[in-house]
Amino acid sequence: MYSICTFRPRAYAIRPYNWKCKPHKITTMKLFKKSIIFLSISIVFSCSLKKEKKLQPYEIATSWAEMTLFITKNTPANSPTYSSRCLGYIGLTMYESIVNGYPNYQSLEGQLNGLSNLPKPDKGKKYDWQVALNAGQAFILKSMYNQTSDINKGKIDSLETLILEQFSENIQDTIVINRSVNFGKAVAQQIFEWSKIDGGHRAYLKNFDKQMKHPTFLGCWKPPLYAQSFSHYPLQPHWGENRTFLAIDANLKDPKFIVCDTNINSTYYQQFMKVYEKRKILTQEEKEIAIWWSDDPDETFTPPGHSYYLATIAIQKSKPDLLQCAESYARVGMAVADAFRDCWKWKYQFFSERPNTFIPEHIDRQWDSFWPDPPFPAFPSGHAIQAAAMATVLTDLYGKSFEFTDLAHVGRKRDEQRNADFKARHFNSFWEVATETANSRFYGGIHCPQDNEAGLEKGKEIGENINALHWKK
Repeated sequence: MYSICTFRPRAYAIRPYNWKCKPHKITTMKLFKKSIIFLSISIVFSCSLKKEKKLQPYEIATSWAEMTLFITKNTPANSPTYSSRCLGYIGLTMYESIVNGYPNYQSLEGQLNGLSNLPKPDKGKKYDWQVALNAGQAFILKSMYNQTSDINKGKIDSLETLILEQFSENIQDTIVINRSVNFGKAVAQQIFEWSKIDGGHRAYLKNFDKQMKHPTFLGCWKPPLYAQSFSHYPLQPHWGENRTFLAIDANLKDPKFIVCDTNINSTYYQQFMKVYEKRKILTQEEKEIAIWWSDDPDETFTPPGHSYYLATIAIQKSKPDLLQCAESYARVGMAVADAFRDCWKWKYQFFSERPNTFIPEHIDRQWDSFWPDPPFPAFPSGHAIQAAAMATVLTDLYGKSFEFTDLAHVGRKRDEQRNADFKARHFNSFWEVATETANSRFYGGIHCPQDNEAGLEKGKEIGENINALHWKK
């Protein structure tokens, strides 16, 4: 007999962190029937792919990115912090699994924080780099998300098989195929081993530290009544101690913070007054922006996943070669990973309060935010810092003017509680995305302007450090 977890989803509730589970008995016959249904769907899906035109090289990369975001969305206990870390290693693996096949580019071994001993291709021997990328992505995705379901792991295996079949049809030498598969897996294996010692390995098992002692001072973070989590302990308090991908990112200068002052004429007080006044005059579009960028883990692929998705949009529009695809995902993945790591370092360093505690205490006791509070301190904004990091690296790759439409949440059920729909967002640049993402948290009433301004500033700095790596020889 088996038991499964059922849970009641709620708007942006980080429910995977502490699901309420009810045991349900499932007969072996029911499980068998479900397996047959899944197998039938997989067979139909496989046949339909084979009848269609073959994937272009860039579509191998985007197919794996789409699978990555599916697993990110459908794996329990997956916080934005943890998903950012996973995307960093998954994107890096895509790049390192093929970079040796491009003479003008070079590995990041020796440039990243402790990355060494990556496998090297045998000189004079032939490799198919598309096959290598395919094998590497399957391995690293299952390794980073080891806690995902067996059904999800089966989907990963199916995609790997489908792509391998398509791209090995024209390779007569099975030795080349096996050599390429083994190389991709070997790169992924070494990167995964490197990931185990960064401080965040299997962090989904310890999202909240119940032994943590809350600092107590004027302006410190407190668990609000209107929140996204039942936990009174903040999320991942030790995440800022993790290793960064770039050593330089571990030593960035602290952002400037306005010290707490409850005087009505103080700059600090006015920060919260801006949030308070904005809540009164929210436009319909601002409400739509607030829910679009919420990227609640229960319903979506998380904020860093949204940034990874935007890299896919850029690739699908530009159709670059496979190396630039891999570089795009590597840059975005590592940028958002280091952004979240540094953001969490500063969040717990400043341990600053949010409007949902300051405003009821000092301005209006009846006030609550448009969007519920996430379970961690405010300064700086995680949404802002990771979006700015993403925008900085994608702008460097695809230009300052890049028009596109974000369809990430089109089709989601209307948010009746907030009287807003999930409508596609159109942009003329990646930096427009970053500023709108930051503004969305102000509209939601969960961040003051200084949180967003610091996030955008530091995210840009992190992105520039990623861009400054020696990608080409």
